Amino acid sequence: MIIKKEDNNNLNVNPDLAEERNKATFDPFKLGNFFWQGQLQRRKEILSYVEAQGAELRPRVPEVFMTRMEQMEDVSRLSVAMANHAEKVIDVFKPEEQFYFNSLICGFNGSPFHLHLIMAVPAMINSCDDDQATEWLPKLLNRELIATYAQTEMGHGTNLRALETTATYDPSTEQFILNTPTITATKWWPGALGKSVNYAVVIAQLWTNGKCYGPHPFWVQLRDLETHRSLPGITLGDIGPKLGTPSNDNGFLRFENYRIPRRHMLMKHAKVLPSGEYVPPLHAKVGYTSMMYVRSMMIYGHAIYLAQAATIAIRYSCIRRQGEIKPGAGEVKVLDYKTQQYRLFPVLAHVYAIAFTGLYINQLYHTVIGDINAGDVSLLADLHSLGSGLKAVTSWQITRGVEQCRLACGGHGYSDASGLPSIYTMVAGSLTYEGENIVMLLQTARSLMKVAAECSCVTDSIEKMKENEGKMKNPITGYIFRKPTSSSQINENSTVLDYLAAFEHNSRRLILSAFDYIQQHKKLGRSAEEAWNEAGVHLCHASKAHTQTFMARIFIETIPKIEDIAVRHVMEDILWLYLTYELLHSSVGLLEEGFLSSHQMSIIRKKLFTSLAKIRPNSVALVDSFDFTDRELRSVLGRKDGQVYENLLEWAKKSPLNEHDVLPFHEKYLGSAMREARKKREEMSKL
Repeated sequence: MIIKKEDNNNLNVNPDLAEERNKATFDPFKLGNFFWQGQLQRRKEILSYVEAQGAELRPRVPEVFMTRMEQMEDVSRLSVAMANHAEKVIDVFKPEEQFYFNSLICGFNGSPFHLHLIMAVPAMINSCDDDQATEWLPKLLNRELIATYAQTEMGHGTNLRALETTATYDPSTEQFILNTPTITATKWWPGALGKSVNYAVVIAQLWTNGKCYGPHPFWVQLRDLETHRSLPGITLGDIGPKLGTPSNDNGFLRFENYRIPRRHMLMKHAKVLPSGEYVPPLHAKVGYTSMMYVRSMMIYGHAIYLAQAATIAIRYSCIRRQGEIKPGAGEVKVLDYKTQQYRLFPVLAHVYAIAFTGLYINQLYHTVIGDINAGDVSLLADLHSLGSGLKAVTSWQITRGVEQCRLACGGHGYSDASGLPSIYTMVAGSLTYEGENIVMLLQTARSLMKVAAECSCVTDSIEKMKENEGKMKNPITGYIFRKPTSSSQINENSTVLDYLAAFEHNSRRLILSAFDYIQQHKKLGRSAEEAWNEAGVHLCHASKAHTQTFMARIFIETIPKIEDIAVRHVMEDILWLYLTYELLHSSVGLLEEGFLSSHQMSIIRKKLFTSLAKIRPNSVALVDSFDFTDRELRSVLGRKDGQVYENLLEWAKKSPLNEHDVLPFHEKYLGSAMREARKKREEMSKL
């Protein structure tokens, strides 16, 4: 089947890229529609509208050629224009349309509205009672107010219980008094806080009647709505340049006896009555739902960044020719080298694994929120545990994957023209924001150790055996309760379920081993905290394996949902690559204990290289199925038409330095220095 021939005819397409597209065995549109959950045509409609607006919705020049102040001004211009057009083209109540619209216009740098939409508004929806929602949400959705989410402090981030900002209730005035008692209590990092927003959801330690009740959310005005000046009692500003997102004014915030009304404590879950009496929430972790939402959105959203990086690297690897495989046959496409396939195709497999998992966890989040609103918190702990592990594992996979794509593009990958440095700096922040990854794995481990304790109980009673049978049905941890086998069933004719069993065995082994390690240290007289610290590395390995097992299961369960046979077949190749690649990278312990044999390792390795060969002719069609436009990729190397080298030169010509043949300061420094050196040499030659 020749796929998207119309694209090759309508564009002046590089012949190498056209050749690749004609090799495809499936329709990229059908796979793209599955990936985008049936919304591919809707995305095209939004893109068409944005393109029709011309310069109004485009950066005036490539962002990397602007100063930071120019970038902030341009993204502010684009943000306002975007807001003015939003209701004409998108459903503002659909986050996926909001994010896509934002990415088309503001690119990787985001906008002052980004954190407003992804964190502040969801936090208000999840934390406001009905009256508060009625008062404030319309203003937020209408962008009369722009807000951020101020939780992280200079001295504390992931450890919420240690946050230092205080909100002390004064019953005589029915107000909370906000204070920043130390330097380390300074709110630090919230996006758009420095100069853009006028409100924030502030997380502070709640004090009332002389007792601290832990961190709670408060709705706080920061700037005057007319002048935009910071209000008395508030000090805030920009924290300075960062690794990436230069147009985002990540900020700092300090309070000095700053008063807000009692009703500015967000009271959907916990409350403080006028008397100062504290009314606790239904569940202690119910206040974490905003973070859980962000993590659920991050997983799928960052899979899209990885898909963009893979698109750039795979397209360019079919344009770039280097070296000969057969002497005299001419230089070959870089993607024809097995080493390049081994570097890039697993990245592509991770895109799908992460995206499918992200969709699942997002659906689980909405289920849990519905349950909470109905008074049921039974799934809350599972969501928190799973979301923490997935946040850590997927952000590592995505950041490593983007870097592999950059390296696969050789020297040109180092240039901002490739678009890859911008993607990398965008995703690298996810390793630490919304929870530092090691801490996230340890949070998952706490839940797993509770499961391990149940597995380790005596199970010879009928009641206990029946109880464990019920626990085996849990879709997240049920496999831990199943009776392990001594060796793997993997052979040349294995199904994906045999491979999943190996994932489960590895995870179960590491979880129970970590539990036993803790128990051993307790028997030596160490406290629970000391034993936990000693077992930290084991716990992280267990959490990582558990999370990867979950991702493998979701990937396996997703493939049968693909209706088109040709698409399903190519996605089965991707699935096999994912399973074999991940299992090979987790095989040391399985070999050590004898669960896998060296012969089985050879089978797995052979299956991996067979998958690479099957994917190779479909590789460009696979990335085409994401349907990224040049506008989205912002990459010369990843251009859809493949005309890389001509446009690389044109891109370089746009550098502001090239406005001058001789730089204005040349004579003052280098010019005069070289002249003096020549003069000295000439004088020496006369001696």
